Amino acid sequence: MIKYSLVCSNGHEFEGWFSAGEEYDRLEKAGHLACAVCGNGGVSKTIMAPSVNSPKKRSSVPVAVEAGSSPESAAKTDASGTATVASLPPQLRRAFIEQVRAFRKQVTESAEDVGDRFAEEARKIHYGEAQERGIYGQARAEDAAELVEEGIDVYPLPELPEDRN
Repeated sequence: MIKYSLVCSNGHEFEGWFSAGEEYDRLEKAGHLACAVCGNGGVSKTIMAPSVNSPKKRSSVPVAVEAGSSPESAAKTDASGTATVASLPPQLRRAFIEQVRAFRKQVTESAEDVGDRFAEEARKIHYGEAQERGIYGQARAEDAAELVEEGIDVYPLPELPEDRN
């Protein structure tokens, strides 16, 4: 996965995640990229600093708000103070959930489900003991934290509303 800082022709800045740089190029060429804030199709990459994993790095959740509203009036937070999907305006919330569905579908169709062996398989791949390939599965929070400490890139698959039913 690759993360790009993006900006629309109206000046709204946001992030986009893509399976590879070529995927961004393909979507841009086909006109399938749109601003997460206003829906404008004029989206381009912006300059961004390289991402360096650090245990001190704080996590954040980007939140889009309706044009003309303030983040304070649009964003709702959970008990930890993290912005929630529910804080998005309905149209953006639906679009966000559809993008998450598409992302999860792409991962599950192009990677191997290793189930509860995820941490073990991720280590084998990282240390060259197994063929390099995309995998997904389940891992305990402690195991995922250990993988990150070892410098192994892991990303949680986002939960969808239907996952809770």
